[in-house]
Formats: sequence, structure tokens, C-alpha cells
Amino acid sequence: MLPASVAEAAVPGRSVRRLDLHNINTGERFNDVYWAEGAYRPDALRRLDVLLRDHRAGQVARFDPRLLDVLSDLHRRMGSTEPFRVICGYRTRSTNALARRRSKGVAKESYHTRAMAVDVALPDRSLKGLAQEAKRMQAGGVGVYNSSGFVHVDVGPVRTW
Repeated sequence: MLPASVAEAAVPGRSVRRLDLHNINTGERFNDVYWAEGAYRPDALRRLDVLLRDHRAGQVARFDPRLLDVLSDLHRRMGSTEPFRVICGYRTRSTNALARRRSKGVAKESYHTRAMAVDVALPDRSLKGLAQEAKRMQAGGVGVYNSSGFVHVDVGPVRTW
């Protein structure tokens, strides 16, 4: 977990952080506060880890809370009333290897395997607009996959593709 001072700096001026996510692969939804009163809520983080799990392998990983903060802030900036559609969260190394065999756009050392990345879309916003706003945040990597209908967001080094 991040120290409170680092977490507060991630999303200045907000006393509550919430996420609204819909995992399109499992049908699961999270629409709740995950950070309040200066601290992450452990029960909410566990539920988010489960929602963002590798559904193919049935494996859950602890997500980097910085990613959750980025998603929360991105959703707020986009002014969307819809939940993020989660296309992919965590991937085990074996699931990532399978994805690499199927698509040339999957990195061998993907941040998905570190629970530091998510592929999302907002039904009421364009992919281009979502990607532009994520890039403006300068919080990590942002990739646009127009043909697949999602934007990749991670909390690795700042880069775009």
C-alpha cells in the first residue's frame, strides 16, 4: 500500500475515491468507494482484485492502488455516467503467453502480469477522447486499440502507443 501522503498526492483535493467498473468477461460489477478518510478500504481493494482477476486461470492478484487512483481520476475527468467496461485486468504469465501467440500487440513483460494495467472502455465516450485524457494525466503507459475497442492504461513508465 502507498503511504497516505503519496496516495493523497495522486488525486489532490478528493476526500473520497470511488470506482464504477463492469467486467465484461464475468459480468461482475464494482460501484463503490475504495478510499476514504485518508486510507484505502481493504475490503474494497479485495473485491476489486477479484473483479480484475485473470478469469481464464482463476487467479487473483493484488492490484497496485495507484492504478485504481488513475482510473478513478480518469473517470471523473471524462465526466462519464457509465461504468468502465473492463476488457482485461490481471493476466498470469501463462495467460499472457497465450495472448502473445494470438496477437502481436501483447508485450512479453506486460504490466498486466504485475497487476499494474487494465484495458478499459467507456460506452458513452470515444476511445480517442479517453486515450487523450489518460495521456494528459502522465501517470503511466497509454495505448489505444481501436480495432479491439479499448484503451490500455498502466502505472509503469510514461509512454504512449
